[in-house]
Amino acid sequence: MDQLIGSAMDELCISEQGRIRNKRRSNMNGPCKNLEAERRRRQKLHDRLMALRGVVPQITNMKKATIVEDAIAHIKTLQQTVDHLKDQLSDVDASSEDSTEPSNGEIHAAEEMKSLGIEPDITVAKIYENKFWIKATFRKKRGAFTKFMEAVTAFGFELTDTSLTTINGAMLVTSCLEGVSCEKLSVDEIKQFLLEIVQGTYLN
Repeated sequence: MDQLIGSAMDELCISEQGRIRNKRRSNMNGPCKNLEAERRRRQKLHDRLMALRGVVPQITNMKKATIVEDAIAHIKTLQQTVDHLKDQLSDVDASSEDSTEPSNGEIHAAEEMKSLGIEPDITVAKIYENKFWIKATFRKKRGAFTKFMEAVTAFGFELTDTSLTTINGAMLVTSCLEGVSCEKLSVDEIKQFLLEIVQGTYLN
């Protein structure tokens, strides 16, 4: 009987010691798991901020709060540009009818440009590493301004501070061209790219 009781007590002690060890191990693993989860959360936040920084043209500094503030300011600027362009488009593209034949006004605009010696033209000046000022001249034609904007943005560029003037049968567009690709392109390469657009059949 004494041996049986002793054996039971030994098993109880072993069981209790195992429970204590497991509890200690659990207590030790708890903070580690929390630290790892916090590390993953911070890394995810950092990655998202870097992605946001990559699409915002101008970041004043690398502080988290500043990146978010710059992104908000950039979105507001884009919205203002969209509203401004909508107002201009309502004037330029007053007629929404599609036509394969040029209107009398378009024919007159082409003749007027030709008589005055105005040719499709591009002027480019570098402002920052990834920002250029551009001036584009092409024939006044229904939908030409919209197609010019779409063609430029289709290549991943962004136009800001855009203004449009029509004179002597021609359209004159001035704007700031921004984008990640701008850092890799020279003034001449940007000019050639835009010149190919304005010399396209849909703008001539």
